[in-house]
Amino acid sequence: MTGQPPDDLVRAVEATLFAAAEPMSAEAVSTHLGGADVRAALTALAAHFDGRGVQLVERGGRWHFQTAPDLAHLLRREKEDVRRLSRAATEVLAIVAYHEPVSRAEIESIRGVQTAKGTLDVLLEAGWVRIAGRREVPGRPVIYATTAEFLSHFGLESRRDLPGIDELRAAGLLDPVEDALASAMETAADGAAPPDEDSAD
Repeated sequence: MTGQPPDDLVRAVEATLFAAAEPMSAEAVSTHLGGADVRAALTALAAHFDGRGVQLVERGGRWHFQTAPDLAHLLRREKEDVRRLSRAATEVLAIVAYHEPVSRAEIESIRGVQTAKGTLDVLLEAGWVRIAGRREVPGRPVIYATTAEFLSHFGLESRRDLPGIDELRAAGLLDPVEDALASAMETAADGAAPPDEDSAD
């Protein structure tokens, strides 16, 4: 018989997630609590905190508490300035998110310009991009992918929640240059090479 999880288990899950230094998967919470089945407790906690100032959310298969989106502006810290990305880093992050796993050469093909090593280093240091292995082709180039922290920071449950190009345009988030980049990304997604003139600076 299934039903409401025991109160002591719900409280234990709540305490575990509250004290965790980073988001935890249901399996990790279960292991921490001696193998207990915590799924019902996680669902109950998420429902309990729904609509409150702090919410329990699942992002990329991991659970954590976060400030309610409409109250996030109250808790902004100066450290956000440290993570303010350059235009190049923003473009590279978007390409990795939409095309992962992707190599540096593939990123440069989509952008139409060379990508400085420091740009990828910034994204790796921020914890939003990770090295996902090597492409099994001559030279075995390193390939990059996004991280669970990337999903968490941008409020996404998975990459399926990334906005489409049409949504970005409709929201007015693309200027003419970015619109051209988006078109190039669409072209690359369709399997065609970007036009020669896009390779100029």
